[in-house]
Amino acid sequence: MKALLLIAHGSRREQSNQEVFTLVEQLKATHLAGYELYQAGFLEIAQPSILDAIESSVNEGASSVVLLPYFLNSGNHVVQDIPNIINQAKLKHPNLAIHVTEHVGASDLMLDLIVGLAKKS
Repeated sequence: MKALLLIAHGSRREQSNQEVFTLVEQLKATHLAGYELYQAGFLEIAQPSILDAIESSVNEGASSVVLLPYFLNSGNHVVQDIPNIINQAKLKHPNLAIHVTEHVGASDLMLDLIVGLAKKS
């Protein structure tokens, strides 16, 4: 079973965290081919943590987890913190296939999104 985890920073503002959960529900509704589980995980402040989301996925039967960093830039969280968390998860679950996509801001689609938003104004 394959899980998709949308990972975000986490916020003290609950509405911001809820937006991530809402996006996960929207992803789930797309029935993205190959994924049976969809979860959110947060780097800090909010719950569940990334490690807890991975653990939950494993407990639900995931043998493969894809983490999609919902971050705009390749700051320390993307280049250091998230890889460190992934290494911890690999130590705990050596048979779990874990893949991390590029962060959202690195996507080639970002320019189209920005142009589209600018045209709306």
